[in-house]
Amino acid sequence: MATKKAGGASKNGRDSQGQRRGVKVYGGSHVNVGDIIVRQVGCTFHAGSGVGCGKDFTLYARTDGIVTFSRYGKRRTRVSVA
Repeated sequence: MATKKAGGASKNGRDSQGQRRGVKVYGGSHVNVGDIIVRQVGCTFHAGSGVGCGKDFTLYARTDGIVTFSRYGKRRTRVSVA
């Protein structure tokens, strides 16, 4: 019989918190200035009119209005606030 716990058990038990990324406000919804619209890694969604892009690629509303998602180019999606 072993007198000590299994050696591999001390290497377990670490896990990081989720980053909570994704679309926070969908098309047709109303936003206020500063509301976060999308949290993302890289430019999956591009900022259109009324939308700013943070240093971590977070898209946020620069004006009050309604969020719209539109396609442009072959694969790009633009997020705007009208």
